[in-house]
Amino acid sequence: MINVLISDLHLEENNPATADIFKKFLRDCTSNAAALYILGDFFEAWIGDDDLTSFNRMIIDALSQATKTGLPIYFTHGNRDFLIGKKFLRMTGCQLLPDEFVANIFGTPTLLMHGDTLCTEDIKYLKFRKKSRSWLFKTFIQFYSLKKRRAIAQRYREASKIHTSSAPEYIMDVTQTEVEQVMRKHHVLHMIHGHTHRPAVHHFKMDGQDATRTVLGAWHEHGNALICEANGRQRLITLK
Repeated sequence: MINVLISDLHLEENNPATADIFKKFLRDCTSNAAALYILGDFFEAWIGDDDLTSFNRMIIDALSQATKTGLPIYFTHGNRDFLIGKKFLRMTGCQLLPDEFVANIFGTPTLLMHGDTLCTEDIKYLKFRKKSRSWLFKTFIQFYSLKKRRAIAQRYREASKIHTSSAPEYIMDVTQTEVEQVMRKHHVLHMIHGHTHRPAVHHFKMDGQDATRTVLGAWHEHGNALICEANGRQRLITLK
C-alpha cells in the first residue's frame, strides 16, 4: 500500500478538467492507497460550508464516496480554503488536521503543512493571514450573503494575483531558517508542504543530520501527487 499527498488543486467550476483528473485520481486511491492527505488550497476559493453549488456538491460527493470505502482522507487548511468547517467534514468524511501535523508515514515522523507560514518574507500576506484566521473574521464573514462573499473572495483573488506577480521571487518562497525552526520544534527530519507551487525535493543538513523538505506541485496544468511507499521510497508524479 501507499500513502498519497496532494496540495494546491485550486478546484473551481471554471476549470472542469482539473476536477475530472481529481475524481479519476480519487477512484484510484480507493483501491491503492492506505491514506490520502490534502495539504490545503483544495479549492480556488471556499466561502463557507453553505455554498453548495452543483460543482461543490459533486466534489463533496466524490470525497464522501471515497471515505465510505474506508479510505482515510486527511485535510489541512490552505490560504484559499481556510473557511472549510465542520459541515464540510461531516458531508465528506474527511478529517481535519492542525496547521502543523506530524504524521507517521510508514514509520517516518513527517511534518505536514500547507506551507504559507514558512514564507516569512511575505509580510503583507502574513498580516492578512493573521486577520482572516481570527475567530472574529470567520464568524462575521458568515453573516454576509453568498453573493457578497463571492464578491469579497474575487477581490482577494485579484489582489493576490497582483501581489504574486509583482513581488520578488524570494518573498514568494519559504525561508530556510523558518523551515529548520519548525522542524526542530516538532523533532523531525522530514517535511512535506505545498503552497509555493515549486515541486521539488530539497536535501540539507540540520544540526549535523540529513533532512528532507518535499514540495508538492499545483494542479494548474496537470495533476501532481507525492507517492510514499512502505519501503521508504518517495516519488513526485504527474497526473493527466
